[in-house]
Amino acid sequence: MPSTTSSQAPRPASDPLVLGRRIRHARTAAGLTLRELAGAVGSTISQLSLVENGRREPRLSLLTAIAETVGTTPAELLSSEAPPDRRAQLEISLERAQRSPVFAALGVPTVRPGRRLPMDALESLVALHGELDRRARAAIATPEEARRINTELRLEMQSRNNYVPEIEELAEDFVRSVGYTGGALTHHMVAQMAEKLGFTIIHVDDLPHSTRTVTDLENGRIYLPPASIPGGYGLRSLALQSMAHRIFGHENPENYGDFLRQRQELAYFTACCLVPRFAAVDFLERKKAAKDLAMEDFRDAFGITHHSAAQRFTNLATAHLGLPVHFIRANSDGALYRGYENDGVPLPADASGAIEGQPLCRKWAARAAFARRNRTTEFFQYTDTPAGTYWCSTQTGTSTDAEFSITLGVPFAHAKWFRGRETVRRAQSTCPDVTCCRRPDPELAARWREKSWPSAKMHAHVLSPLPSGTFPGVDDTEVYEFLQAHAPEP
Repeated sequence: MPSTTSSQAPRPASDPLVLGRRIRHARTAAGLTLRELAGAVGSTISQLSLVENGRREPRLSLLTAIAETVGTTPAELLSSEAPPDRRAQLEISLERAQRSPVFAALGVPTVRPGRRLPMDALESLVALHGELDRRARAAIATPEEARRINTELRLEMQSRNNYVPEIEELAEDFVRSVGYTGGALTHHMVAQMAEKLGFTIIHVDDLPHSTRTVTDLENGRIYLPPASIPGGYGLRSLALQSMAHRIFGHENPENYGDFLRQRQELAYFTACCLVPRFAAVDFLERKKAAKDLAMEDFRDAFGITHHSAAQRFTNLATAHLGLPVHFIRANSDGALYRGYENDGVPLPADASGAIEGQPLCRKWAARAAFARRNRTTEFFQYTDTPAGTYWCSTQTGTSTDAEFSITLGVPFAHAKWFRGRETVRRAQSTCPDVTCCRRPDPELAARWREKSWPSAKMHAHVLSPLPSGTFPGVDDTEVYEFLQAHAPEP
Protein backbone atom coordinates (compact mmCIF):
# COMPACT_ATOMS: atom_id res chain seq x y z
CA MET A 1 0.00 0.00 0.00
CA PRO A 2 1.18 3.59 -0.53
CA SER A 3 3.17 4.96 2.38
CA THR A 4 1.25 7.37 4.61
CA THR A 5 2.31 8.42 8.09
CA SER A 6 -0.34 8.61 10.77
CA SER A 7 -0.05 12.40 10.87
CA GLN A 8 -0.65 12.72 7.13
CA ALA A 9 -3.44 10.22 6.60
CA PRO A 10 -6.68 11.66 5.14
CA ARG A 11 -9.43 12.07 7.74
CA PRO A 12 -13.20 12.12 7.27
CA ALA A 13 -14.86 15.49 6.71
CA SER A 14 -16.32 15.39 10.24
CA ASP A 15 -12.76 16.06 11.41
CA PRO A 16 -12.89 19.71 12.61
CA LEU A 17 -9.42 20.36 11.17
CA VAL A 18 -10.45 19.30 7.66
CA LEU A 19 -13.71 21.23 7.86
CA GLY A 20 -11.90 24.33 9.11
CA ARG A 21 -9.38 24.21 6.28
CA ARG A 22 -12.18 23.80 3.73
CA ILE A 23 -13.87 26.91 5.11
CA ARG A 24 -10.59 28.88 5.04
CA HIS A 25 -9.90 27.72 1.46
CA ALA A 26 -13.41 28.74 0.30
CA ARG A 27 -13.15 32.11 2.11
CA THR A 28 -9.82 33.06 0.56
CA ALA A 29 -11.01 31.86 -2.86
CA ALA A 30 -13.96 34.22 -2.48
CA GLY A 31 -11.58 37.09 -1.65
CA LEU A 32 -12.96 37.64 1.86
CA THR A 33 -11.06 38.49 5.02
CA LEU A 34 -11.95 36.87 8.29
CA ARG A 35 -13.45 40.19 9.46
CA GLU A 36 -15.60 40.46 6.32
CA LEU A 37 -16.90 36.90 6.64
CA ALA A 38 -17.68 37.41 10.33
CA GLY A 39 -19.70 40.51 9.52
CA ALA A 40 -21.59 38.78 6.74
CA VAL A 41 -22.65 35.75 8.82
CA GLY A 42 -23.27 37.59 12.11
CA SER A 43 -20.38 36.00 13.97
CA THR A 44 -17.14 37.21 15.51
CA ILE A 45 -13.59 37.08 14.21
CA SER A 46 -12.43 35.04 17.21
CA GLN A 47 -15.20 32.47 16.78
CA LEU A 48 -14.50 32.00 13.07
CA SER A 49 -10.78 31.77 13.77
CA LEU A 50 -11.43 28.87 16.14
CA VAL A 51 -13.60 27.21 13.48
CA GLU A 52 -10.96 27.58 10.76
CA ASN A 53 -8.26 26.23 13.07
CA GLY A 54 -10.33 23.16 13.89
CA ARG A 55 -10.79 24.07 17.54
CA ARG A 56 -14.55 24.53 17.39
CA GLU A 57 -17.25 22.88 15.30
CA PRO A 58 -19.79 25.36 13.85
CA ARG A 59 -23.52 24.95 14.37
CA LEU A 60 -25.45 23.96 11.25
CA SER A 61 -26.97 27.45 10.96
CA LEU A 62 -23.52 29.07 11.01
CA LEU A 63 -22.14 26.52 8.56
CA THR A 64 -25.05 27.20 6.18
CA ALA A 65 -24.49 30.96 6.41
CA ILE A 66 -20.76 30.56 5.74
CA ALA A 67 -21.40 28.32 2.73
CA GLU A 68 -23.86 30.81 1.19
CA THR A 69 -21.50 33.73 1.73
CA VAL A 70 -18.45 32.07 0.13
CA GLY A 71 -20.45 30.62 -2.76
CA THR A 72 -20.55 26.92 -1.92
CA THR A 73 -22.81 24.48 -0.06
CA PRO A 74 -22.67 22.83 3.37
CA ALA A 75 -22.39 19.44 1.61
CA GLU A 76 -19.24 20.52 -0.22
CA LEU A 77 -17.69 21.79 2.98
CA LEU A 78 -18.51 18.47 4.66
CA SER A 79 -17.21 16.41 1.73
CA SER A 80 -15.39 13.16 2.54
CA GLU A 81 -12.70 13.95 -0.03
CA ALA A 82 -9.17 14.97 0.93
CA PRO A 83 -8.46 18.59 1.93
CA PRO A 84 -8.80 21.08 -0.97
CA ASP A 85 -5.12 21.64 -1.77
CA ARG A 86 -1.59 20.62 -0.83
CA ARG A 87 -1.09 23.50 1.57
CA ALA A 88 -4.28 22.68 3.42
CA GLN A 89 -3.15 19.05 3.74
CA LEU A 90 0.20 20.13 5.15
CA GLU A 91 -1.36 22.62 7.57
CA ILE A 92 -3.69 19.93 8.87
CA SER A 93 -0.80 17.48 9.26
CA LEU A 94 1.27 20.04 11.17
CA GLU A 95 -1.59 21.03 13.46
CA ARG A 96 -2.38 17.41 14.23
CA ALA A 97 1.27 16.51 14.83
CA GLN A 98 1.67 19.41 17.27
CA ARG A 99 -1.28 18.15 19.28
CA SER A 100 0.22 14.68 19.71
CA PRO A 101 1.71 13.36 22.97
CA VAL A 102 5.03 12.84 21.17
CA PHE A 103 5.31 16.55 20.38
CA ALA A 104 4.03 17.60 23.80
CA ALA A 105 6.81 15.60 25.43
CA LEU A 106 9.41 17.74 23.65
CA GLY A 107 8.42 20.85 25.59
CA VAL A 108 9.02 23.21 22.64
CA PRO A 109 6.69 25.95 21.32
CA THR A 110 4.30 25.20 18.46
CA VAL A 111 4.57 26.74 15.00
CA ARG A 112 1.39 28.37 13.70
CA PRO A 113 0.81 27.16 10.12
CA GLY A 114 -0.44 30.52 8.88
CA ARG A 115 -0.20 31.95 5.38
CA ARG A 116 3.08 33.68 6.22
CA LEU A 117 4.82 30.33 6.79
CA PRO A 118 6.66 29.52 3.53
CA MET A 119 5.58 26.37 1.71
CA ASP A 120 9.06 24.81 1.84
CA ALA A 121 9.22 25.36 5.59
CA LEU A 122 5.80 23.78 5.98
CA GLU A 123 6.90 20.76 3.92
CA SER A 124 10.04 20.42 6.03
CA LEU A 125 8.20 20.63 9.36
CA VAL A 126 5.64 18.01 8.35
CA ALA A 127 8.39 15.66 7.17
CA LEU A 128 10.26 16.11 10.46
CA HIS A 129 7.15 15.36 12.47
CA GLY A 130 6.51 12.28 10.33
CA GLU A 131 9.98 10.96 11.08
CA LEU A 132 9.57 11.78 14.77
CA ASP A 133 6.32 9.83 14.82
CA ARG A 134 7.89 6.88 12.99
CA ARG A 135 10.78 6.68 15.43
CA ALA A 136 8.45 6.91 18.40
CA ARG A 137 6.40 4.00 17.06
CA ALA A 138 9.47 1.91 16.32
CA ALA A 139 10.76 2.52 19.84
CA ILE A 140 7.55 1.06 21.27
CA ALA A 141 8.41 -2.35 19.82
CA THR A 142 11.00 -3.31 22.40
CA PRO A 143 11.90 -6.98 22.77
CA GLU A 144 9.60 -7.08 25.79
CA GLU A 145 6.73 -5.64 23.76
CA ALA A 146 7.40 -8.10 20.95
CA ARG A 147 7.30 -11.03 23.34
CA ARG A 148 4.11 -9.77 24.98
CA ILE A 149 2.26 -9.43 21.68
CA ASN A 150 3.58 -12.76 20.39
CA THR A 151 2.26 -14.38 23.55
CA GLU A 152 -1.18 -12.78 23.10
CA LEU A 153 -1.42 -14.02 19.52
CA ARG A 154 -0.25 -17.52 20.44
CA LEU A 155 -2.82 -17.82 23.23
CA GLU A 156 -5.53 -16.45 20.96
CA MET A 157 -4.75 -19.11 18.33
CA GLN A 158 -4.57 -21.75 21.03
CA SER A 159 -8.13 -20.85 22.10
CA ARG A 160 -9.19 -21.45 18.48
CA ASN A 161 -7.27 -24.74 18.18
CA ASN A 162 -4.98 -22.95 15.72
CA TYR A 163 -7.82 -22.96 13.17
CA VAL A 164 -9.35 -20.02 11.27
CA PRO A 165 -12.20 -21.26 9.03
CA GLU A 166 -12.69 -17.89 7.33
CA ILE A 167 -9.16 -17.92 5.93
CA GLU A 168 -9.45 -21.61 5.08
CA GLU A 169 -12.51 -20.92 2.92
CA LEU A 170 -10.92 -17.90 1.27
CA ALA A 171 -7.85 -19.91 0.29
CA GLU A 172 -9.92 -22.86 -0.94
CA ASP A 173 -11.91 -20.64 -3.30
CA PHE A 174 -8.71 -19.04 -4.56
CA VAL A 175 -6.90 -22.29 -5.42
CA ARG A 176 -10.00 -23.86 -6.95
CA SER A 177 -10.30 -20.82 -9.25
CA VAL A 178 -7.12 -21.94 -11.07
CA GLY A 179 -8.11 -25.59 -11.35
CA TYR A 180 -6.39 -27.05 -8.28
CA THR A 181 -7.80 -30.46 -7.30
CA GLY A 182 -5.08 -31.98 -5.11
CA GLY A 183 -1.39 -32.64 -4.60
CA ALA A 184 1.25 -29.93 -4.76
CA LEU A 185 0.17 -26.47 -5.85
CA THR A 186 2.28 -25.79 -8.95
CA HIS A 187 4.28 -22.68 -9.77
CA HIS A 188 2.09 -22.23 -12.84
CA MET A 189 -1.04 -22.19 -10.69
CA VAL A 190 0.55 -19.60 -8.41
CA ALA A 191 1.31 -17.44 -11.43
CA GLN A 192 -2.32 -17.77 -12.54
CA MET A 193 -3.49 -16.74 -9.07
CA ALA A 194 -1.30 -13.64 -9.33
CA GLU A 195 -2.79 -12.80 -12.71
CA LYS A 196 -6.29 -12.94 -11.24
CA LEU A 197 -5.23 -10.17 -8.87
CA GLY A 198 -3.67 -8.14 -11.68
CA PHE A 199 -0.04 -9.08 -11.00
CA THR A 200 2.79 -10.56 -13.04
CA ILE A 201 5.52 -12.52 -11.25
CA ILE A 202 9.03 -11.48 -12.27
CA HIS A 203 12.24 -13.15 -11.05
CA VAL A 204 15.24 -10.88 -10.49
CA ASP A 205 18.69 -11.35 -9.00
CA ASP A 206 19.09 -7.87 -7.51
CA LEU A 207 16.34 -7.66 -4.87
CA PRO A 208 17.20 -5.22 -2.07
CA HIS A 209 19.15 -7.11 0.59
CA SER A 210 16.56 -6.32 3.29
CA THR A 211 13.63 -7.85 1.33
CA ARG A 212 12.35 -11.27 0.36
CA THR A 213 10.01 -9.84 -2.28
CA VAL A 214 8.99 -6.43 -3.61
CA THR A 215 5.55 -5.63 -5.04
CA ASP A 216 5.09 -2.81 -7.55
CA LEU A 217 1.46 -1.78 -7.04
CA GLU A 218 1.55 0.79 -9.83
CA ASN A 219 2.68 -1.59 -12.56
CA GLY A 220 1.21 -4.82 -11.16
CA ARG A 221 4.47 -6.68 -10.61
CA ILE A 222 5.66 -9.07 -7.90
CA TYR A 223 9.45 -9.34 -7.89
CA LEU A 224 10.83 -12.62 -6.56
CA PRO A 225 14.37 -14.00 -6.25
CA PRO A 226 15.50 -16.51 -8.88
CA ALA A 227 15.59 -19.35 -6.35
CA SER A 228 14.13 -20.30 -2.98
CA ILE A 229 15.57 -18.64 0.11
CA PRO A 230 17.45 -21.06 2.43
CA GLY A 231 15.44 -21.78 5.56
CA GLY A 232 12.11 -22.71 3.99
CA TYR A 233 10.95 -19.66 2.02
CA GLY A 234 10.03 -21.29 -1.29
CA LEU A 235 9.09 -19.24 -4.34
CA ARG A 236 5.43 -20.29 -4.13
CA SER A 237 5.27 -19.21 -0.51
CA LEU A 238 6.92 -15.85 -1.23
CA ALA A 239 4.54 -15.10 -4.09
CA LEU A 240 1.46 -16.08 -2.08
CA GLN A 241 2.48 -13.89 0.84
CA SER A 242 2.83 -10.93 -1.53
CA MET A 243 -0.65 -11.60 -2.93
CA ALA A 244 -2.15 -12.01 0.53
CA HIS A 245 -1.38 -8.38 1.39
CA ARG A 246 -3.71 -7.34 -1.43
CA ILE A 247 -6.37 -9.96 -0.62
CA PHE A 248 -6.59 -8.88 3.03
CA GLY A 249 -6.40 -5.19 2.14
CA HIS A 250 -3.49 -4.61 4.51
CA GLU A 251 -2.33 -1.06 5.06
CA ASN A 252 0.75 0.19 6.89
CA PRO A 253 0.44 -1.18 10.45
CA GLU A 254 -0.47 1.44 13.04
CA ASN A 255 1.41 -0.37 15.78
CA TYR A 256 3.54 -3.41 16.41
CA GLY A 257 0.53 -5.55 17.24
CA ASP A 258 -0.95 -4.80 13.80
CA PHE A 259 2.36 -5.72 12.18
CA LEU A 260 2.50 -9.13 13.88
CA ARG A 261 -1.18 -9.84 13.26
CA GLN A 262 -0.74 -9.08 9.56
CA ARG A 263 2.26 -11.37 9.42
CA GLN A 264 0.25 -14.12 11.11
CA GLU A 265 -2.57 -13.73 8.57
CA LEU A 266 -0.10 -13.93 5.68
CA ALA A 267 1.48 -17.11 7.03
CA TYR A 268 -1.87 -18.79 7.66
CA PHE A 269 -3.27 -17.88 4.24
CA THR A 270 -0.12 -19.07 2.49
CA ALA A 271 -0.26 -22.41 4.33
CA CYS A 272 -3.93 -22.81 3.36
CA CYS A 273 -3.08 -22.26 -0.31
CA LEU A 274 -0.08 -24.59 -0.37
CA VAL A 275 -2.02 -27.26 1.54
CA PRO A 276 -5.74 -26.60 0.88
CA ARG A 277 -8.08 -27.88 3.53
CA PHE A 278 -10.27 -30.10 1.34
CA ALA A 279 -7.28 -31.96 -0.11
CA ALA A 280 -5.34 -32.12 3.17
CA VAL A 281 -8.23 -33.41 5.29
CA ASP A 282 -9.01 -36.13 2.75
CA PHE A 283 -5.34 -37.22 2.78
CA LEU A 284 -5.03 -37.11 6.58
CA GLU A 285 -8.30 -38.92 7.26
CA ARG A 286 -7.19 -41.81 5.04
CA LYS A 287 -3.83 -41.92 6.80
CA LYS A 288 -5.47 -41.87 10.23
CA ALA A 289 -7.83 -44.68 9.29
CA ALA A 290 -4.76 -46.73 8.34
CA LYS A 291 -3.01 -45.69 11.57
CA ASP A 292 -0.19 -44.36 9.41
CA LEU A 293 -0.06 -40.61 10.02
CA ALA A 294 3.44 -39.29 9.29
CA MET A 295 4.72 -35.77 8.77
CA GLU A 296 7.15 -36.91 6.08
CA ASP A 297 4.27 -38.28 3.98
CA PHE A 298 2.22 -35.13 4.52
CA ARG A 299 5.24 -33.05 3.53
CA ASP A 300 5.91 -35.00 0.35
CA ALA A 301 2.27 -35.17 -0.74
CA PHE A 302 2.05 -31.37 -0.98
CA GLY A 303 5.63 -30.48 -1.87
CA ILE A 304 6.36 -28.38 1.22
CA THR A 305 8.99 -28.27 3.95
CA HIS A 306 8.85 -30.45 7.06
CA HIS A 307 8.34 -27.29 9.12
CA SER A 308 5.35 -26.26 7.00
CA ALA A 309 3.87 -29.75 7.12
CA ALA A 310 4.02 -30.01 10.91
CA GLN A 311 2.71 -26.51 11.42
CA ARG A 312 -0.11 -27.01 8.91
CA PHE A 313 -1.01 -30.26 10.65
CA THR A 314 -1.68 -28.29 13.84
CA ASN A 315 -4.27 -26.20 11.96
CA LEU A 316 -6.29 -29.25 10.96
CA ALA A 317 -5.54 -31.91 13.58
CA THR A 318 -7.97 -30.79 16.28
CA ALA A 319 -10.74 -29.34 14.12
CA HIS A 320 -10.92 -32.24 11.65
CA LEU A 321 -9.16 -35.25 13.18
CA GLY A 322 -10.00 -34.75 16.86
CA LEU A 323 -6.34 -34.79 17.87
CA PRO A 324 -4.82 -32.40 20.43
CA VAL A 325 -1.25 -31.61 19.39
CA HIS A 326 1.89 -29.61 20.04
CA PHE A 327 4.48 -28.16 17.68
CA ILE A 328 8.03 -27.08 18.50
CA ARG A 329 10.80 -25.51 16.46
CA ALA A 330 14.04 -25.44 18.42
CA ASN A 331 17.62 -24.45 17.71
CA SER A 332 20.49 -26.85 18.28
CA ASP A 333 21.43 -24.91 21.43
CA GLY A 334 18.10 -25.94 22.93
CA ALA A 335 16.36 -22.57 22.64
CA LEU A 336 12.66 -22.71 21.78
CA TYR A 337 12.19 -20.67 18.60
CA ARG A 338 8.47 -21.23 18.02
CA GLY A 339 5.84 -23.31 19.73
CA TYR A 340 2.15 -24.17 19.92
CA GLU A 341 0.15 -26.56 22.04
CA ASN A 342 -3.42 -27.41 22.92
CA ASP A 343 -2.60 -30.80 24.44
CA GLY A 344 -1.22 -29.58 27.77
CA VAL A 345 2.46 -30.22 27.11
CA PRO A 346 4.39 -27.96 29.53
CA LEU A 347 6.23 -25.63 27.15
CA PRO A 348 8.82 -23.57 29.07
CA ALA A 349 7.79 -19.95 29.60
CA ASP A 350 9.06 -16.89 31.42
CA ALA A 351 7.14 -14.93 34.05
CA SER A 352 5.16 -13.08 31.34
CA GLY A 353 4.10 -16.29 29.63
CA ALA A 354 6.42 -15.83 26.63
CA ILE A 355 8.06 -18.98 25.28
CA GLU A 356 10.46 -17.56 22.66
CA GLY A 357 14.09 -18.16 23.58
CA GLN A 358 13.28 -20.35 26.57
CA PRO A 359 15.50 -23.45 27.09
CA LEU A 360 13.86 -26.78 26.37
CA CYS A 361 14.43 -29.79 28.55
CA ARG A 362 17.51 -31.70 27.37
CA LYS A 363 15.53 -34.93 27.56
CA TRP A 364 12.75 -33.88 25.16
CA ALA A 365 12.81 -35.26 21.62
CA ALA A 366 13.29 -31.75 20.22
CA ARG A 367 16.80 -31.77 21.73
CA ALA A 368 17.58 -35.46 21.96
CA ALA A 369 17.26 -35.79 18.18
CA PHE A 370 20.46 -33.78 17.68
CA ALA A 371 22.50 -36.49 19.39
CA ARG A 372 21.76 -39.25 16.87
CA ARG A 373 24.11 -39.96 13.98
CA ASN A 374 21.53 -40.74 11.29
CA ARG A 375 19.37 -37.65 10.82
CA THR A 376 17.82 -38.52 7.47
CA THR A 377 14.66 -39.99 9.01
CA GLU A 378 12.27 -38.89 11.74
CA PHE A 379 13.22 -39.43 15.39
CA PHE A 380 10.50 -40.93 17.59
CA GLN A 381 10.31 -40.81 21.37
CA TYR A 382 7.92 -41.09 24.32
CA THR A 383 8.54 -38.61 27.11
CA ASP A 384 7.08 -38.76 30.61
CA THR A 385 6.45 -35.22 31.91
CA PRO A 386 4.70 -33.77 34.97
CA ALA A 387 1.68 -33.20 32.68
CA GLY A 388 1.59 -36.78 31.34
CA THR A 389 3.28 -38.89 28.68
CA TYR A 390 3.69 -37.58 25.13
CA TRP A 391 4.76 -39.21 21.88
CA CYS A 392 6.84 -37.02 19.55
CA SER A 393 8.19 -37.16 16.02
CA THR A 394 11.22 -34.93 15.37
CA GLN A 395 13.10 -34.07 12.19
CA THR A 396 16.33 -32.08 12.23
CA GLY A 397 17.56 -29.70 9.55
CA THR A 398 20.10 -27.00 8.79
CA SER A 399 19.50 -23.37 7.84
CA THR A 400 22.09 -20.83 6.70
CA ASP A 401 23.13 -20.02 10.27
CA ALA A 402 22.18 -22.92 12.55
CA GLU A 403 20.78 -26.41 12.97
CA PHE A 404 17.17 -26.75 14.05
CA SER A 405 14.60 -29.39 14.89
CA ILE A 406 10.89 -29.63 14.06
CA THR A 407 8.71 -31.61 16.47
CA LEU A 408 5.09 -32.70 16.22
CA GLY A 409 3.71 -34.44 19.30
CA VAL A 410 0.50 -35.79 20.85
CA PRO A 411 -0.58 -37.22 24.20
CA PHE A 412 0.15 -40.93 24.70
CA ALA A 413 -3.47 -41.98 24.02
CA HIS A 414 -3.32 -40.57 20.48
CA ALA A 415 0.04 -42.04 19.47
CA LYS A 416 -1.81 -45.07 18.05
CA TRP A 417 -2.68 -43.12 14.91
CA PHE A 418 0.94 -42.35 13.97
CA ARG A 419 3.76 -44.20 12.27
CA GLY A 420 6.62 -44.57 14.74
CA ARG A 421 4.37 -45.33 17.70
CA GLU A 422 6.19 -48.66 18.14
CA THR A 423 9.41 -46.95 19.26
CA VAL A 424 10.88 -48.19 22.53
CA ARG A 425 12.78 -44.95 23.10
CA ARG A 426 11.50 -43.35 26.29
CA ALA A 427 12.73 -40.50 28.49
CA GLN A 428 11.61 -38.93 31.73
CA SER A 429 11.52 -35.16 32.22
CA THR A 430 10.74 -33.35 35.46
CA CYS A 431 11.40 -29.82 34.10
CA PRO A 432 10.93 -27.10 35.21
CA ASP A 433 12.50 -28.76 38.25
CA VAL A 434 16.14 -27.64 37.93
CA THR A 435 17.38 -31.04 39.09
CA CYS A 436 16.09 -32.55 35.84
CA CYS A 437 18.71 -31.23 33.43
CA ARG A 438 19.63 -27.64 34.28
CA ARG A 439 21.82 -28.16 37.34
CA PRO A 440 25.41 -29.09 36.43
CA ASP A 441 27.29 -31.97 37.98
CA PRO A 442 28.38 -30.80 41.48
CA GLU A 443 32.01 -31.82 40.94
CA LEU A 444 32.21 -30.00 37.59
CA ALA A 445 30.54 -26.94 39.07
CA ALA A 446 33.02 -26.84 41.94
CA ARG A 447 35.91 -27.28 39.50
CA TRP A 448 34.96 -24.53 37.04
CA ARG A 449 32.53 -22.07 38.66
CA GLU A 450 35.24 -19.58 39.62
CA LYS A 451 37.50 -20.30 36.64
CA SER A 452 35.25 -19.65 33.66
CA TRP A 453 33.81 -16.60 31.92
CA PRO A 454 31.68 -17.57 28.90
CA SER A 455 30.38 -14.98 26.44
CA ALA A 456 26.69 -15.54 25.71
CA LYS A 457 25.47 -15.69 22.12
CA MET A 458 22.65 -13.28 21.23
CA HIS A 459 19.63 -15.17 19.91
CA ALA A 460 18.87 -13.35 16.67
CA HIS A 461 15.20 -14.38 16.69
CA VAL A 462 14.58 -12.33 19.82
CA LEU A 463 15.34 -9.10 17.97
CA SER A 464 14.69 -9.97 14.33
CA PRO A 465 10.96 -9.15 14.31
CA LEU A 466 11.46 -5.59 15.54
CA PRO A 467 10.11 -3.10 12.99
CA SER A 468 11.87 -0.11 11.47
CA GLY A 469 11.28 2.01 8.38
CA THR A 470 8.03 2.48 6.49
CA PHE A 471 7.84 -1.29 6.10
CA PRO A 472 9.27 -3.18 9.12
CA GLY A 473 12.91 -4.15 8.66
CA VAL A 474 13.14 -2.77 5.12
CA ASP A 475 15.57 -0.19 3.71
CA ASP A 476 13.19 2.23 1.94
CA THR A 477 15.92 3.82 -0.16
CA GLU A 478 17.01 0.51 -1.65
CA VAL A 479 13.42 -0.50 -2.39
CA TYR A 480 12.48 2.73 -4.15
CA GLU A 481 15.69 2.77 -6.19
CA PHE A 482 15.04 -0.87 -7.14
CA LEU A 483 11.49 -0.11 -8.27
CA GLN A 484 12.63 2.87 -10.28
CA ALA A 485 15.32 0.81 -12.01
CA HIS A 486 12.87 -1.97 -12.93
CA ALA A 487 9.81 0.17 -13.79
CA PRO A 488 8.68 -0.20 -17.42
CA GLU A 489 9.41 2.68 -19.77
CA PRO A 490 6.48 5.14 -19.98
